[in-house]
Amino acid sequence: MTAATHSTLFPQVPDSADAVLEGLDPEQREVATALHGPVCVLAGAGTGKTRAITHRIAYGVRAGILQPSSVLAVTFTNRAAGEMRGRLRQLGAQGVQARTFHSAALRQLQYFWPKAVGGSMPRLVERKIQLVADAAAACRIRLDRGELRDVTAEIEWAKVTQTVPADYALAAAKAGRETPRDPAEVAQLYSLYEDLKRDRSVIDFEDVLLLTVAILQDRRDVAEQVRAQYQHFVVDEYQDVSPLQQRLLELWLGERDSVCVVGDASQTIYSFTGATPDHLLDFRVRHPQATVVKLVRDYRSTPQVVRLANGLLAQARGRAADHRLELVSQRPAGPEPDYTEYADEPAEAEGAARRIHDLIASGVPASEIAVLFRTNAQSEIYEQALADAGVPYQLRGAERFFDRPEVRRASVALRAAARFGGNDSLLDEAVDLPSQVRAVLSGEGWSAQPPAGSGAVRERWESLAALVNLARDFATARTGATLADLVAELDERANAQHAPTVQGVTLASLHSAKGLEWDVVFLVGVGEGMIPITYARTDEQIEEERRLLYVGVTRARERLHLSWSLTRTPGGRPSRRPSRFLDGLRPGSAAASGQGGRGAAGGIERGTAAAAGAAARGPQAAPRRMQRVPARCRVCGRTLTDAGEMKLMRCDDCPSDMDEGLYERLREWREEQARLSGQPAFCVFTDRTLMAIAEAAPDDARELARIPGVGTRKLRRHGADVLAICTGQERTGEVTDD
Repeated sequence: MTAATHSTLFPQVPDSADAVLEGLDPEQREVATALHGPVCVLAGAGTGKTRAITHRIAYGVRAGILQPSSVLAVTFTNRAAGEMRGRLRQLGAQGVQARTFHSAALRQLQYFWPKAVGGSMPRLVERKIQLVADAAAACRIRLDRGELRDVTAEIEWAKVTQTVPADYALAAAKAGRETPRDPAEVAQLYSLYEDLKRDRSVIDFEDVLLLTVAILQDRRDVAEQVRAQYQHFVVDEYQDVSPLQQRLLELWLGERDSVCVVGDASQTIYSFTGATPDHLLDFRVRHPQATVVKLVRDYRSTPQVVRLANGLLAQARGRAADHRLELVSQRPAGPEPDYTEYADEPAEAEGAARRIHDLIASGVPASEIAVLFRTNAQSEIYEQALADAGVPYQLRGAERFFDRPEVRRASVALRAAARFGGNDSLLDEAVDLPSQVRAVLSGEGWSAQPPAGSGAVRERWESLAALVNLARDFATARTGATLADLVAELDERANAQHAPTVQGVTLASLHSAKGLEWDVVFLVGVGEGMIPITYARTDEQIEEERRLLYVGVTRARERLHLSWSLTRTPGGRPSRRPSRFLDGLRPGSAAASGQGGRGAAGGIERGTAAAAGAAARGPQAAPRRMQRVPARCRVCGRTLTDAGEMKLMRCDDCPSDMDEGLYERLREWREEQARLSGQPAFCVFTDRTLMAIAEAAPDDARELARIPGVGTRKLRRHGADVLAICTGQERTGEVTDD
């Protein structure tokens, strides 16, 4: 239930404690009246948990059982804390502290620092990334922007799990974390980061919790003063607490048990930050006499949406799944969730945009529609599709695609490559536009294979991969398009973005959608490799991906659209399949029993959407292709599909017979040519082409011309020099223009 809905239902402050209880269902009323001892509220999505706990506090205050100043309610975001304070004011419970863990700890730290430590409290740094960069420089470890973010996140994880630098490597291995650098290097950076903070007399946000914990542990008088102030605690989203936050809560409580926790293990989606549902699931072990109330009446979603949500959890495994809640919808029936299979990603984005346009035309407010995806890199294609359809949108929890630093740098590199010579002839003449883009973006961090793990490095790669895919689509749509044409297209797309203040359709990642809801939700890209994401390998990681999809499903009030595509680009091989999480749930699919679960069409709009996408692109969408002899690795004989491997005529993993000395001489020559012509080095020859030349060591122009990446123009321009280097002869050293 949103704050706006709540304001409509309760326009005036209740005139008595009993009036506070009016309108609560039996379970919510049980929560509101359970004011003594430990209380555990297991609250499913859309069951009114915030309403229940704010009415509980208000009822206790209005009944004289709780003193407002003695209550501390903590949650995880400033938005949630602000909403809680607003609801409490509406219920006549002013004076109750509703804060985030960090905000509550910071107030206490500021108050007690002079008494417990002495002097002025160190300055709080809001962004620790510069300190991490300084630590890396001191260690002489080079980190790019993505690695800086990932190392910073690792330090945050270590601190909230109370892991010291000396124990980091072992703890990271035990937790199965994908570390951005060698664990020993991360530990070294972590240690020096801590030293730099001490030298500069600054602290970070994790220190706020750590130092508050340290003072409460070491100073009994301070702990007793805090406990005298706060005698009753409420913790929202308890499934997301870290070990450090749990320790702080225990110190606030002391020997008392006047605490109410609220959470849902099935919505644990932040374990990568140190959050764990174990504290919620173990609450009754720590407090055997606890009152436990389950909220399962779902006031948000229709029975059809709830049925799908329950079905997702019914297939789950693990400890959180053992404590799942079976939701019961309290809303009138609505339409069944629909499942649409598209031929490719552009068709999927266009299909969603078309449906959204029709919904808005029928009277659905744009602000009540959301498009949710797994990664931020997926946003660009939906931004463009909505812009093309004339639908306003806003991004939540992510930078606009063309505002991302890596995208801006990539655009500059592409513009530079297009500008030198005025056309694409400076790049490999024999290579098509997508390959030219890959050659340019490889210098910005793109690679044929995505990096392992998640985090900023992966997000950066996804952004660059989106540009690579965009180039492929653009080349397919416009035969003979040049790099300059693509740059112009990128400019047009960037200029077409809507201002972030526009109240339009929400585009958001599943993580950033937590806690929100809309009338209509489009869950896009619900296919294997995206949900679950490719780097989710362990059973625990797979189950968290399932919970993430569950969170997405439960954001919808009335209508839910799920879709996936068979291939990334038009004309590609249809090798994808729907997410395994939908097996047995979508019409016509087999239950999850190892059968794959694609099934018959049933109620799925598969085939229709694919055919519509093909028809929209016209009869040239699937041209007849000439049969070609497959390229095979000259070492192992495997069929080659990667353009870079085909240039070398061998697998990347197969041993190379490259003349290292020749390769270095070619690189030196290329640098000289680039300097003389004022061009980027890759415009002379790409690294792959140089490697291929060094491996082939051609003796004459005919052999050199056979090497992919050496076209007629480059042969005429550079052939004499390259052959002279390969054969050990004198070279001309001239740079010609033609």
